[in-house]
Amino acid sequence: MSSFSRKAAFWYKRSANIPLLLIGALFVGILLLNEDASFSQSMQFEQEIVRLKKEIRECNDSAEYYRSRRQAIQRGDDALEFLAREQYHMKRESEDVFLLVPRSNARDN
Repeated sequence: MSSFSRKAAFWYKRSANIPLLLIGALFVGILLLNEDASFSQSMQFEQEIVRLKKEIRECNDSAEYYRSRRQAIQRGDDALEFLAREQYHMKRESEDVFLLVPRSNARDN
């Protein structure tokens, strides 16, 4: 046996505590493979967070749209009349309303 290998073996026997190393490796393994702290679970959570943030942005956009429509109606910017005419097909008694139907729908009827 060479002197280096003897010194390494001596150091290993004196300095390295095998049970402590095994317990430490087991502890790290449990942490990495634990279902709640696993890498794959973390990636799934990150994907869910990204999806939910996108959904929140979309909801905030639609909330802002409806908030602006409500404020326009409250201010009286002719938005109420526009809303009644365009979305609910309301008209004055002296008016005629024509609804234009696209050709693809006209053939189906």
